[in-house]
Parts: sequence; structure tokens; C-alpha cells
Amino acid sequence: MAIERLLKDEATEEKGERARMASFVGAMAIADLVKTTLGPKGMDKILQSTGSGRKVTVTNDGASILKALHIDNPAAKVLVDISKVQDDEVGDGTTSVVVLAGELLREAEKLVATKIHPMTIISGYRLAAECARSALLEKVMDNKEDAEKFNSDLMKIAMTTLSSKILSQDKEHFAKLAVDAVMRLKGSTNLESIQIIKKPGGSLRDSFLDEGFILDKKIGIGQPKRIENAKILVANTAMDTDKVKIYGARVRVDSMSKVAEIEAAEKGKMKEKVQKIIAHGINCFINRQLIYNFPEELFADAGVLAIEHADFDGIERLALVTGGEIASTFDNPETVKLGHCKLIEEIMIGEDKLIHFSGVEMGQACTIVLRGASFHVLDEAERSLHDALCVLSQTVVDSRVLLGGGWPEMVMAKEVDELARKTPGKKSHAIEAFSRALRAIPTTIADNAGLDSADLISQLRAEHQKEGSRAGIDVISGTVGDMERLGISEAFKVKQAVLLSATEAAEMILRVDEIITCAPRKREDRM
Repeated sequence: MAIERLLKDEATEEKGERARMASFVGAMAIADLVKTTLGPKGMDKILQSTGSGRKVTVTNDGASILKALHIDNPAAKVLVDISKVQDDEVGDGTTSVVVLAGELLREAEKLVATKIHPMTIISGYRLAAECARSALLEKVMDNKEDAEKFNSDLMKIAMTTLSSKILSQDKEHFAKLAVDAVMRLKGSTNLESIQIIKKPGGSLRDSFLDEGFILDKKIGIGQPKRIENAKILVANTAMDTDKVKIYGARVRVDSMSKVAEIEAAEKGKMKEKVQKIIAHGINCFINRQLIYNFPEELFADAGVLAIEHADFDGIERLALVTGGEIASTFDNPETVKLGHCKLIEEIMIGEDKLIHFSGVEMGQACTIVLRGASFHVLDEAERSLHDALCVLSQTVVDSRVLLGGGWPEMVMAKEVDELARKTPGKKSHAIEAFSRALRAIPTTIADNAGLDSADLISQLRAEHQKEGSRAGIDVISGTVGDMERLGISEAFKVKQAVLLSATEAAEMILRVDEIITCAPRKREDRM
């Protein structure tokens, strides 16, 4: 008896071999897309949106590229997700994780073609990943106790992270900025208190780190330009109530004097509110919303600096760093927590005036001001710096460090190869494939630099047979170099996250044997 069709008309399903092929092809295509951005000589991509304004983004950050793509292939979406998680978790290695997962699947495809069951491949990959991780653990360096060495480790990690980004020309300058900013956090991974302000003009080298907090606003007319020992009230309240705020309300009056009375009542109401605010004993009032001219005058008369329309991100961060809370009602002054700072003054950056808060309650707060030729450059510089800050803040917590430049991958590949030789059965093929996939990262770094990757990787492999080898790819001279002497370091946490995420994602895609696509929902005719 023939079974009627199970799924709706337009739903599609692909089974077995075809489903697996679709998954492999999609995942490998995504890996090939971001592959060219890997390493110090990686290229950038231009992403152009089709929305209004046709926004253009120039970037080589794997996560930013993949976030912007609208992808139909389900396996490719898994890779996009691991890249996003890598970005949120450790900040760097977003491209490496996708390239490694893509290579694992490319190797798996060959194994599946030789009739090895996906589950055998998965168990081989699991053994290999565990072996690779323990190989790294044996080789980590930890200089947490020695402050000077640890600081130089952080500088090296920052420079290695920045060397594949737009900031690579001035990487020493920016690495110093990033390390200074992270060391102020005193071990916290909350990057909220590091504010990044972008001001076009000048060159990237003119960027600097400023203690305290900078608010991108001007001080109003007739108000104090400098306040010492400021008590700050941060608020989100309407200071524009000189119009009747009941929507749809209509007031009929029979003479102009009545209109004047209504206006006077409104003014009285506003004045009362301003007096309540001043009664908190403050000398600086910062509001998220508009402040109309009348209340602004009242504040100026009382010698209170009033700042209106501070962007929401700005006031949230300001409340955080000055130790205050955002208030919206002012009846009980004793319950409102005020912010404090030693000095508020107006500063100039380029052509713009900004307000600078120094000596804030939260000592670790600082602002990095980025200068650059255009907004595209500044956006990419911010992304690059954010990556470096994330990696450094994670390294301060987990201070284990590895060498970079393809060294960790070669160390792992060597150990995994050893394991493959000792393992009997079909699993050994999968373990061997894992080591080939690991070598794909240094191969890609070399290819992107236009070097002969086959020659370099075989030289590297020979070097790594020696005990305690520190060989990696020196992209600048195009040869195999000593990574410790060149000062190329990476955080252990980043490498571990790349290894484990890529293996898990490849496992997940390997397990697929059927893809079912639902029928699109049809709009019902309501007529």
C-alpha cells in the first residue's frame, strides 16, 4: 500500500548522501569565503547592504563578515553561529574557528567517500581533539607571578591580535593603549567602563587613551564651563512640559488671559520640578531627554550645569563610572544615588567640543579616542581594538600563553599524528584527518601571504620533530622563524575555544542525514 505524501506540497526533504553533500558543500563554501582574511596578510571584504543608504562596511573580522550574510544553507548557519559565539566569548579567532571547522568537514567528506561511517569519524575526531588540547596544555607558559614578564606577554598578544587588522601599521601604539586600558580594569572582564569615541580627522596614530569619561555633548550657553567636586544627577525624565501632555485633549477658553493662566500653570509646574531637582544638592544635571529653554535658564541661575539629550549608551555608562543611578522621579532626594567626580570641563578634540569627567568614582574607567581618515576606517579600527581588548581581558583572568604564527597547530598536529599511529581500527583514519585539518591553518596563513605553503609546512613539520621547537611561519620574511624571538604570542583561551568549537560544530554537521525544509506559509485570503 502506497503511503500518501507526508509533507506539505512545497516542503522539500533531502536524505542520506544528498543531505550530507549539501551540508558539506555549504560549510566549506563559508570557510572558503572567510579563509582569505586569515593571518597578517589577510585581505578585507566590502559588505554593502541593500537597505536605504546602501551602508558600506570594510572589514576582515570573520564574525562581522558572517553576521552580515543572509544564508540559506543550514550547515553554513552552524558555522556562522560558532563564529558569533567565539566573538562573544573570547573576541578573537573568529576566522580560525570557521576555517578549522570547514577543513574538518572537507577531510570528513573524503573519509565518508571511502565508506567510513560518520559516527566512527566523530569518535576519532573526539579522541584527536582531546589529544590536541592536552598537547597545548603541556606547552603553555604562565607568567602571572612576574608582573614585568606578564605585561610583555600582554603586549605581544595585543600586537599579534592587531597584526592581522587595519591597525597593523601602528600596532605597538594601539597594543599599548589596549594593555593600559585593560590593566585599569584590575582583572574584571567588564569592558563597559572602557569607552571608545570615534572622531574623524587626523590619522590613526593620533588616537589616545584618556583617564575618566568623555561625553560627546556641548555645554549649553550661560552655564558654568568648569565644575570641581561635581555631584551629578543622571536622569531620564521629560523636561519639556510647557505643552499639555494629554493626547487628544482640547481646552476651550473664552479669552486670551485664560491662555496666559494655563501657560503660567505649566511654568509653575516646571519650576517646581526644577527646584525638586536642585534640592538634591547637585551641581550637574544630565538628562537623557530634551531640556527646554525655561528649565535650562533656571538651572543656569542656580549655577547647575545641565546637559540634555545625552545618548542612552552615554548616560548608562556615565551612571556606571560615576557611581550614580539613573533617576526619573525626584520626590525623595534621600533615595536617589548621586554620581561624583572631581572635575568636569569642556575639551576640544579636532573640531568638536566634548565634556570631560575626570577623577570619577570608578577608578578603572577610561576613554579611548580614535582618530582616522574616514568613518569606515574608524569603524574597522574600533572592531580591531575591541577584539584586542576582549582577548587581553580574558588573558588577565586566564594568564596562560602560547606562541603564535601556526606554532600551536603544528604542535597539536604532531601529537595527533602520534596518536593515529597508536590507534587501531578505522578511527585512526579520522585522527590522521584531524591532524591534516589542523595544518590547514598555517597553510592558509602562508597562502594568504603569497608564500609557497607546501614547502613551508613541510619545513615546519621537520622543525617540529626536534624537541622544544619554537618554529612558526614568519610571514614578513617568508620563511620559518623562531616565534619566541619574533614575539608572536597568543592566548591559550583563544586557541582552546577555536579547537573545541570547531570540533563540536563539525561533529554536529557530520551527524546530519536528512534536511527537511518546511513549506513557506501562505497568506490567507481574508476577502
